[in-house]
Amino acid sequence: MVEITVCKTEKGQEKVKKILERSQLEYGNVQEIVDEILMNVRRDKDKALFMYTEKFDTVKLTKRTLKVSKKEIQYAYSQVDENLLRVIRKSAERIRAYHEKQKINSWLEPSESGEMLGQLIRPIENVGVYVPGGKAAYPSSVLMNVIPAKVAGVPNIYMTTPVQKDGKVNSTTIVSAIEAGVTEIFKVGGAQAIAALAYGTETIPKVHKICGPGNIFVALAKRTVYGHVNIDSVAGPSEILVIADETANPVYVAADLLSQAEHDELASAILVTTSKDLAKEVAAELEKQTAVLERKEIIQKSLDNFGAILLVENIDEACDLSNKIAPEHLEVCVNDPFSLLPKIKNAGAIFLGNYSPEPLGDYMAGPNHVLPTGQTAKFFSPLSIDDFIKKSSIISFSKEALQRLDDDIITFANAEGLTAHANAVRVRKNN
Repeated sequence: MVEITVCKTEKGQEKVKKILERSQLEYGNVQEIVDEILMNVRRDKDKALFMYTEKFDTVKLTKRTLKVSKKEIQYAYSQVDENLLRVIRKSAERIRAYHEKQKINSWLEPSESGEMLGQLIRPIENVGVYVPGGKAAYPSSVLMNVIPAKVAGVPNIYMTTPVQKDGKVNSTTIVSAIEAGVTEIFKVGGAQAIAALAYGTETIPKVHKICGPGNIFVALAKRTVYGHVNIDSVAGPSEILVIADETANPVYVAADLLSQAEHDELASAILVTTSKDLAKEVAAELEKQTAVLERKEIIQKSLDNFGAILLVENIDEACDLSNKIAPEHLEVCVNDPFSLLPKIKNAGAIFLGNYSPEPLGDYMAGPNHVLPTGQTAKFFSPLSIDDFIKKSSIISFSKEALQRLDDDIITFANAEGLTAHANAVRVRKNN
């Protein structure tokens, strides 16, 4: 059972400190392994991909089989249940509609003084999306990473995902990718997939940005290639924090906490409440519900490691604590949840009310479920179409407009010791 702790006590502060110090990347010597993989793929290209795929996935690939074929796509569609396909399409439609609202346009603003300033918006040309493989399939992850890029206008979206033991890619993953708008799918996973996208091989094109979740090897590979390409983020373990008062439903609150605890032994599930009675009821529900869940071993370790039920004196204290932790997912289960919005400064996604559970955001609501973790919500945002566009400034001045600023520019440039800068303006002033 998760222990109930008063937040302001020494024990409560120790719990908060442990949560804040939770490492996103416990990697030991993994970085050395990743560096070697990146170097080999950069040098040997496809040859290295085939070697690592055989080594880690026990599958022999060739240039012909590295890419998912049209025949394999057709087969994948035949394997996916019609009801699941309907749900995937419905989710995709909602995600697309939400991200369409994020679009911004280029603009150009002339003035009567001869100045013309503006901003040019263009999509990134080539994007790589990494999708985890193995026994599980994550169609929601495919949709959330690909659709914003598609809405932004990215013309080429290349997906990599680990090959299964039978030499195929999970059918649900393939179907989700095609529904979302992926250009090509490649059967390669791990750090070697990130290297292929970052540097390019004979078969896999080099991209300009890589996004998508993965294990520690993928996360460190993404962090390492940053600079050669852009990346979305280095994601850490999942997090949920629930702010609740006496009106919250303890069954709902416990279920929502467990929905994140099942992700990973390092996942964090925290209840912050003003009600001692609710705290006791949630603690009992956590124990009761965990006992019947399939991933109960992972859940129990997660709760033991980074689970907490923290009692606070009032809602303001709850909001302050939440802002300090900056959770990936924040649920607000109080009598008037919208009244707390002005007080919430740091959170990846905010779920308001008893009928806005976190899994709604994972699958069907529409906003992106790729969210900042490990306190990075203090300065990062959810994945959006902004991650797939680039902006160029536009500057055009007439002779008269430049003359109104030339002395100021020369003064500024000379103050910085950049006399060639000053001269570039002076030659126009003197002529």
